Amino acid sequence: MVTIREVARKAKVSVGTVSNVLAGLATVRPEMRRRVEQAMRELDYHPNQIARSLKTRSTKTLGTIISDITNPFYPQLVRGAEDAAMAHGYLLITLNTDDNAERERQAISVLRARKVDGVLITVAPEADVAHLKATVDAGVRLVALDRVPEGLAVDSVSADSFQGARMCMNHLLARGYRRIGLVTANVRIPTARARLDAYRAALSEAGVEVEEALIKCGDNRIESGYRLSKELLLEAKPPAAVFAANAMMGFGVLKALRELGLRCPEDVALAVYDDVPFGDVLRPRLTVVAQPAYEMGRLGAELLIRRIEGRETSPAPVEIRLAPELIVRESTAPREN
Repeated sequence: MVTIREVARKAKVSVGTVSNVLAGLATVRPEMRRRVEQAMRELDYHPNQIARSLKTRSTKTLGTIISDITNPFYPQLVRGAEDAAMAHGYLLITLNTDDNAERERQAISVLRARKVDGVLITVAPEADVAHLKATVDAGVRLVALDRVPEGLAVDSVSADSFQGARMCMNHLLARGYRRIGLVTANVRIPTARARLDAYRAALSEAGVEVEEALIKCGDNRIESGYRLSKELLLEAKPPAAVFAANAMMGFGVLKALRELGLRCPEDVALAVYDDVPFGDVLRPRLTVVAQPAYEMGRLGAELLIRRIEGRETSPAPVEIRLAPELIVRESTAPREN
């Protein structure tokens, strides 16, 4: 087994310098760092992180707890967090909760047992934050991603869901649509609630009556979007446009439209919150509210690492709010009278 002394000898530096490189300290000169990293590669040296963690009280490991990795939004978020973590020498462990509070508690327990240095989390909608408070009290740093939890004073990185949904609704209204259906997730989720609030606000500001029958709440799944939009589209007076408040439900709306033989946008216009994969390739090309998911993950991990390493000293929680972008495509062509 290759030792740290052999790495130092090959790199022609001190053992302390190799140790500083392994610790990720910025005090090491770039040329020395390059020599140490090259020596490690040539010798196939892999430090014993378990032994190092006992000495440094740091495992150089972060946890990420998300709702559902099959949702196109989350792989981008995780990729951003992973890239930032690896750039600072941290490993990222990702767990799913399916928006289930008990699974969230189990995930937190698993990560604490593995002595992670910090956790990035998208909080489940029905979760009591007591287990998260206990985690913070135990010295584990937390950063909330996408959803800012109530009753928990932690750093957060999110996008402005209200503004994004209002932009989308104003776009539909400007295109001549008045009867707009909404399919959205559990409004106990802060982002879903903000999008519903924006839907109501945009209609009211435009002088359009809010019809409760056009609002359908379900969950973040394709099947839910399909079932709820089908209910809307089979009404005696169906909506002229549908706003799907997340990508997975948007796929469900597309499925319902095709099954019912309805053309988009000729029969029903469609706008989706979240830029769905291949949204600019599908026919029609979809109008979407694109969230900076990669940046959310990257900035969240950067903020978490700064807290862990003592470089973020603000006593109050840091709140980073990113701006979504409306991308107008064919699925919301102007309404023909």
